[in-house]
Amino acid sequence: MDKTITNEGRKLFYREEGSGQPVLLLHGFAEDGKLWDPIIPRLKTGYRLLIPDLPGSGRSTLLPGEPSIDALAESIKILIDAEGIDKCILIGHSMGGYISLSFAEQYPQRLKAFGLFHSTAYADSEEKKAARRKGIGFIRQHGAAPFVRQSTPNLFAPGTRESRPQLIEDIIRSYSGFSAESLVYYYEAMIQRPDRTRVLQQFAGAILFIIGEKDQAVPYESSLKQCHEPTIAHIHILENAGHMGMLEEPEDSGNSVESFLNFVYT
Repeated sequence: MDKTITNEGRKLFYREEGSGQPVLLLHGFAEDGKLWDPIIPRLKTGYRLLIPDLPGSGRSTLLPGEPSIDALAESIKILIDAEGIDKCILIGHSMGGYISLSFAEQYPQRLKAFGLFHSTAYADSEEKKAARRKGIGFIRQHGAAPFVRQSTPNLFAPGTRESRPQLIEDIIRSYSGFSAESLVYYYEAMIQRPDRTRVLQQFAGAILFIIGEKDQAVPYESSLKQCHEPTIAHIHILENAGHMGMLEEPEDSGNSVESFLNFVYT
């Protein structure tokens, strides 16, 4: 079911699938809620899924003001308040994981658990910030579509690029319509976000880590390091995936998310 919340004239679009305990799936940078489609059929048989297009993505309006991961997290609170949800689970891919961490820091009482899917609690290194600023310059000069075409293949493992070129071409085509303004907003918000290792250490519930062994965006070794921080950590490694495990290894990804949800809600 398609739904829309309007808040101060801005629209937040999301889909609701299935029934049961509530789970929100948060996509990442230069994506929208359709990213989760490969694993939704598996999860919706036992859970109530809410799948937003984050502000500035898909059918949702970009937020005004200074770019902020915290502001994006606030939009998730508006969504769960509108749905009358007391507690839920957040699963965030990449930038969606940064938003989940911000939400967990601000509203821990509203979360049963959360998951970082190819994501990290660490702040950007200076090298990473420089790469994002370079990306901002490219987007402003050339536009969103050339940026998506250039950057998307590197999100996939070498084996995926070789064996499934049409998958990558489909993703490029799907997300080439992004506005440059939204992509710049996201990059600037990610550059400014703080280290949230403390959230991993202090959160009382379980935390899921899904790690791509061949992930170049959130490197394997760095992802493993943060897994030691929480009291309760569930760790799943996708051996043949880069940064897009739900597309590269959908069955294994769906199984790991489902197992985590079953653990939390049992």
